[in-house]
Amino acid sequence: METTWLSGPEWLAVLRIGIGLWWLESFRHKDKRAWLERNAGISWASSVAAKHRWSFVQRGFAAGVAPRPRLMTWLVLGSELAIGIGLVLGLLTPVAAAGGLLLNLTYLVLMIHDWAEQGQNWSMAVAEVVILFAHGGQTWSLDEALGLF
Repeated sequence: METTWLSGPEWLAVLRIGIGLWWLESFRHKDKRAWLERNAGISWASSVAAKHRWSFVQRGFAAGVAPRPRLMTWLVLGSELAIGIGLVLGLLTPVAAAGGLLLNLTYLVLMIHDWAEQGQNWSMAVAEVVILFAHGGQTWSLDEALGLF
């Protein structure tokens, strides 16, 4: 394989770090005070789920998320932060990539009617599949330094 400037594994590391930074930005830009004090993110998601075109999303949100807004707030914020750190540092890369893929697919299903969200989540999900199956933690990573995976 011939590449420009960097080797294939190095380009894969660039992709991993870029997606990790995207997750960190997703965490950073949220109004944490509103999320933590008023459950603003979960309240917004509840309004989206309530009018969702797929009834299984409405039922699933009502049964799993709505009764636990505080827990779900911490779960979303913690997941975005952990995925971002894991991908940027290349620490437990397969776990971070799989977690990111799961979260992106969840966001994609919830926001199926919003084309802008679909584009972002599809792009991130495709990159996470590449990172996961091409072993994106082999270069410029703590996984490499620690001999993991």
